[in-house]
Amino acid sequence: MGRLFDCSDLEQRAEGLTEAAAAVRRGDLVVIPTDTVYGIGADAFTPAAVTALLEAKGRGRETPPPVLVGTVRAATALIDDLGPYGQDLIDAFWPGPLTLVCKANRALSWDLGESKGTVAVRMPLHPVALDLLKETGPMAVSSANRSGATAATTAQDAEEQLGDAVAVYLDGGKATDNTPSTILDLTTAVPRMLRRGAVPIEKLRGIIGYVATDD
Repeated sequence: MGRLFDCSDLEQRAEGLTEAAAAVRRGDLVVIPTDTVYGIGADAFTPAAVTALLEAKGRGRETPPPVLVGTVRAATALIDDLGPYGQDLIDAFWPGPLTLVCKANRALSWDLGESKGTVAVRMPLHPVALDLLKETGPMAVSSANRSGATAATTAQDAEEQLGDAVAVYLDGGKATDNTPSTILDLTTAVPRMLRRGAVPIEKLRGIIGYVATDD
């Protein structure tokens, strides 16, 4: 069974972050709190780890995981082009629950699945997640649950669903808002909302004007 660390205790938090960073470097999986729900994460640049993440969730390569970053600089290194709106959206909503789908940097050597040359990037507003991401670099992170099951709002929820597939669980307490992140596609001429979430479309339009939807 993976080790669980209570991040409300400063000693356990420090030990847990060290253990989680080491696990990510080994290619193992970790569970982390975010500003939405708990996430299961792996080194974004270790294909076997990303494959293990998808297998733990019971998900195929046709659904590549988003990538979480600890800094804006780390995000821009992953992206080929932010387009005319990306930087304004980052300035307004990061760190926070907005995922941006952009064209991926073609020079990167990674395999997130059938991403079709794009990457979904987010910088979460959670101190534990940010501290780990600044240590590990970009991580592939998806909600910490089996595919089709309810997203985990506690580390214990995640542990019940994922068990031994995860090496380290970082317990940041119960998620206060389980609304998922808003997903916005910036790979087309007009930004398109792919998933409604914690950032309302009205706020997006307040920054960039028109946003297309499938409604």
